[in-house]
Amino acid sequence: MGCAKTIRRMQDAQVSGKRVLVRVDYNVPMDGVTVKEDARIRASLPTLEFLIERGVKIVLATHLGRPDGIAVPELRLDPIARCLAALVDRPVRKLDECVGDEVVAAVRASNPGDITLLENVRFHREEEENEPRFSDELARLADVYIDDAFGTAHRAHASTVGVAERIPAYAGLLMQREVDTLAKLLHDPARPYVAIVGGKKASDKLGVLRDLVTRVDSILVGGGVAFTFLAALGGEVGDSRVDKDLFEDIRTIAKLAESRGTRILLPVDAVVAPSLAGAADAVVGDAMRIQQGLSGFDIGPKTMAQFANVIADARSIAWAGPMGAFETPAFARGTRGIAEAVARSGAFSVIGGGETGEAIEEMGLADKVSFISTGGGACLAYLRGKTLPALAVLED
Repeated sequence: MGCAKTIRRMQDAQVSGKRVLVRVDYNVPMDGVTVKEDARIRASLPTLEFLIERGVKIVLATHLGRPDGIAVPELRLDPIARCLAALVDRPVRKLDECVGDEVVAAVRASNPGDITLLENVRFHREEEENEPRFSDELARLADVYIDDAFGTAHRAHASTVGVAERIPAYAGLLMQREVDTLAKLLHDPARPYVAIVGGKKASDKLGVLRDLVTRVDSILVGGGVAFTFLAALGGEVGDSRVDKDLFEDIRTIAKLAESRGTRILLPVDAVVAPSLAGAADAVVGDAMRIQQGLSGFDIGPKTMAQFANVIADARSIAWAGPMGAFETPAFARGTRGIAEAVARSGAFSVIGGGETGEAIEEMGLADKVSFISTGGGACLAYLRGKTLPALAVLED
């Protein structure tokens, strides 16, 4: 996928004094009516500053959560507007809608350098359906479209693809940085290239594992994903979350890895407990022989050491998905241990956004890794060599 060389870039656009619709990804963790973690908002600031300097009337579009086409009060963007205003140190006008005559009038009445934030685009079911008339409505808000939302690049939605097909469209500075950085792993990774795959559900990572087997030298599997793998390969995993429908696919992936000489490392020990709430009773046990009534919630110390040894020899690392239920301190040691191993490895390391990115930020290790992607699913799709609709529409 030659996206790094072929997408149209905002530096080449004629934007001075124009109305510019910028698709950002402000789908950030919230704590009630307060932004809990603002990394994605901060990541958009270079693009906004570039446009402010050129006297652009900036119109921002984003989603928050999954309202399924309904206006959910808890997912309105007023807290996002307050957070952004503090970061850019200028007013941010937040509208109560994202399309319609009143929105058009408000944008046209704004002054050069003003920032207008549209309401949550996913309050309209037409957004995720990429409905043509909704795309038309968004397009009439601006003269130029800039996509700076890499986290949604794998979605063919109205605000990511539809509008880009209707007015001149370019990649923002964050989008460019994401693509240029990830292209290093996609096209010519320094080897050994190690993938670290975790997270809650094996079904979310199965395609990732299948594709990465042909691209990397080793895959370290942790989190909930590991227990489905262990069970598929004959392990007894107690009451751990397992998707039996995936067993045959997992065995196929294991055979493919063996045929290609790709190592798949699974946990040898695990932190187990009666339940997530039963952390006080957590113990370390054999990952292949977990008793009934117990579930695995983290990788154990032996696994951590084995994984760390592989990481130490790596020259390229892609990590997506925590090693355990890191939100609970008793089950966070595995994720922290792997994060620290990645941080001291010296490898070119890419963290695949989402929960893994949040964990790295919370642990204060963000400056110790090469890059934290703002897109979990999009990052993985790109590294698998998939076509991302929102990037494809920006290609020359």
